[in-house]
Amino acid sequence: MIAFTTHTGRVATLDRVNVDTDQIIPKQYLKTIHRTGLKEGLFADWRRLPDGSPDPDFFMNQPRYADATILLTRENFGCGSSREHAPWALLDYGIRSILAPSFADIFYNNCLQNGILPIVLTAQDVQTLFDYVGANPQGHLTIDLPSQTVSTPQESTFSFSIDAFRKDFLLHGLDSIGLTLQREQDIEHYVARRKQEVPWLFQDLCS
Repeated sequence: MIAFTTHTGRVATLDRVNVDTDQIIPKQYLKTIHRTGLKEGLFADWRRLPDGSPDPDFFMNQPRYADATILLTRENFGCGSSREHAPWALLDYGIRSILAPSFADIFYNNCLQNGILPIVLTAQDVQTLFDYVGANPQGHLTIDLPSQTVSTPQESTFSFSIDAFRKDFLLHGLDSIGLTLQREQDIEHYVARRKQEVPWLFQDLCS
């Protein structure tokens, strides 16, 4: 997993509440277990008009957001089913951080597990950032995870909270497997000791 320390990127806006994972990545794109290629299905039902042509008002179809790496949105982002494909699709598109007043719990944790930093800000702070992006379509934000701040080029700064354990995960680019592998030698020593203590438990594994 890619570590997250300090990131500066362009901001795309999705001014909708209760965005669910079925809209982030519709069901027909869930046939793969691979984490790449999913950006083709990201917001598939919203990015196109009924005739199949691109919706010019949707952020993914606007050239100014082509290289956006930060998504600014509204309350309860990521609600609905617990599909992990949703953060996979966002990450495949290039999103490294999502700013919102609130997130669905499972989606929030899935983001952290996959290297996306979900940031909870007050509704007022989110509105201030919407106003900033509206006035500065090419605007960037800087997210500093060590100091837990979001800053505009004009030096307006917004603070956010994050669990210390999850923060350490992101700073070191770890997921649950990576955390376990940090104790690989201890695990190997334990297995070797257990093979000596209760060899019959390992007979089928060794045959």
